[in-house]
Amino acid sequence: MTIQIELDGVAVTTEEGRNLVDVAGQSGVYVPTLCYLEGKPALGTCRACSVKVNGRVVPACTVTVTDGMRVEVNEPETTDMRKALVEILFSEGNHNCPSCEKSGRCTLQAVGYEVGMMVSRFPYQFPERVQDHASETIWLERDRCIFCQRCVEFVRDRATGKKIFSISGRGTNARIEIDVELANAMPPEQVEEAVAICPVGTIIEKQVGYDDPIGQRLYDIESIRDRVLEGHAE
Repeated sequence: MTIQIELDGVAVTTEEGRNLVDVAGQSGVYVPTLCYLEGKPALGTCRACSVKVNGRVVPACTVTVTDGMRVEVNEPETTDMRKALVEILFSEGNHNCPSCEKSGRCTLQAVGYEVGMMVSRFPYQFPERVQDHASETIWLERDRCIFCQRCVEFVRDRATGKKIFSISGRGTNARIEIDVELANAMPPEQVEEAVAICPVGTIIEKQVGYDDPIGQRLYDIESIRDRVLEGHAE
């Protein structure tokens, strides 16, 4: 069913029930995301895609469009809110971009650039998180985890459907975990998929760190905003 919504004051015609993030991108309006993957169930964990829908702040990735919906993306209050959320993620972990294998391919790093973050307005916590290197193929760098839960929900053992990654604890004691036995059974292409699904540098494939030289990485030439909008235009 064809419907019409208002997106930053512009009338947009689309199909009812589509995801708001996708509709915005196809209409040339960039909405930053960290936990959302197009074609996958919405998680709504990071809130980096917060927008106003009919005057109420909501995570855009969890919203399906309906007729007459009024959406505000690039208005000052919500824009600053998204920036603050990204700053919180940086302050809650240990993110040293110049020394990270994922630099240039990190979605958090790219979104930080897009929202105009230079330094977090919040105190840096510098948490002490123990790395996990028990798996034969995966290095788990807990310092960088933003608890988006992409790996938890979308990376599963192909034989049993069991989750390979999980989150233990709560609050400041929360940490990402890995089932070493299931991880060791992952075929090489699934290991690469897990690395790609992680929006930061938490899941690293062993023995191939820094395999993409500077100048040839995902965001070295084009911004994440351009890639998102071009992807929806294709």
